[in-house]
Amino acid sequence: MENRRAGLNCPARFTLTKQKMHSSKKIVLVASLLAAVLTAPAGAGDLVAARAKAQALCENCHGVNGIANLPGAANLSGQQKEYLREQLRAFRSGTRQNPQMSVIAKMLSDSDIENLSEWYAAFKVTVEMPN
Repeated sequence: MENRRAGLNCPARFTLTKQKMHSSKKIVLVASLLAAVLTAPAGAGDLVAARAKAQALCENCHGVNGIANLPGAANLSGQQKEYLREQLRAFRSGTRQNPQMSVIAKMLSDSDIENLSEWYAAFKVTVEMPN
C-alpha cells in the first residue's frame, strides 16, 4: 500500500519507506552530479564569463536568470544547450533574423556562444500542469 501512495508500482516484498526513498534519491543525485563534474569536457563553458556576458548583453530582454523581462522575448532558462548554441550561431551568421538578436549575436565569439549556452542551460526549471 505504501508503495502505491509513493508512486511506485512494485511488489510488496520491495517495501520502501518514504524516508528510505528520499535517502536513495539523494545518493543518486550526488552520484549523478559527481559523474557530471568528472566527465565534463575540457571545453565546457566558463560560467563566470557567461554570467558577466549575460549581465552585459542579455539581461535587459532575457534576464540574467533567463526569465524574459520583455513581452516577446524568449525565456532561456533550462533550454537545451545545443539549441541555444545553434540559434545564437544562426543569428550571428544571418540565417535567422531578428532586429535585436542579429545585432547582439554578431558581437559574440564562439566561446561567448558556448559559455552563454552553458549558462542558460544550467538553470533548472520546474513545470507544473495547469489545474
